[in-house]
Amino acid sequence: MDLKGKVAVITGGASGIGSATCMKLADEKVKAIAIVDMADQLESYCKETNEKLGSDVLIPFRGDVVDSSFRERVFSEMESRFGVVGLCVPAAGITRDRLAVKVQRDNGSVNLNIYSETDFRRVIDVDLIAPIYWSMRTVASVAMDRSKRNKGEWQPEETTQGAIVMIGSISSAGNRGQISYATAKAGLEGAQATLAKEAIFYGVRCAIIHPGFTDTPMVRAMGERLIHDYILPNTQLRRLIRPTEIAEAICFLLKNSAVSGSLWADAGWHPRA
Repeated sequence: MDLKGKVAVITGGASGIGSATCMKLADEKVKAIAIVDMADQLESYCKETNEKLGSDVLIPFRGDVVDSSFRERVFSEMESRFGVVGLCVPAAGITRDRLAVKVQRDNGSVNLNIYSETDFRRVIDVDLIAPIYWSMRTVASVAMDRSKRNKGEWQPEETTQGAIVMIGSISSAGNRGQISYATAKAGLEGAQATLAKEAIFYGVRCAIIHPGFTDTPMVRAMGERLIHDYILPNTQLRRLIRPTEIAEAICFLLKNSAVSGSLWADAGWHPRA
């Protein structure tokens, strides 16, 4: 699929994998990219990047990805200004890592400490529910455009209408200390497989990439000692993955119409039991 002239939405687009993906899509001559983020530097990031690109490709939208009214505003504005939104990379994500169950002793008494339901629900909202709904709204944008043009079921002789790449994780296979994050990322696998079967009716493909530990602010927040002692020794490359490496893989998934499943970009991650 030729990405030139397409309209895209990227959540978490001001840093990490999202930011790197924005730059790759700009290289592919995407017409406009909605950059959805809560970062304070969002507007300045988009302004500086647009100046480098020599065109107002990046359109900033500051807000919470779990807010349905905000999501609708983003799509409505992009559709009215640039046309159908056919590309989506819902990359915004958070972690709230800790062991699921802790037993603590204090002055002879035993206290049970179970993972916070509040933290669990927030991670599920941001990392699972939000990307699913941003993806579904992208499918809806294409579906509505086709309906306006009196188009029914997509036919193979047509050009591909759109593509979505969800951001999974190697943690979807389970990872110590990530009960909420791993659950969310595993759930995305089922969502992607289902949406891939449904969305092709409108000519929209849906894939998922499972990155390994990538050099992003979220991973760096884990601490240099943990990265050095527990992550790098279990990775064949002995380094964190570069965001640009994941972004290149995402663009491959968007462009290659033969791909509708999952891609593991784990840099040879083999954790000890």
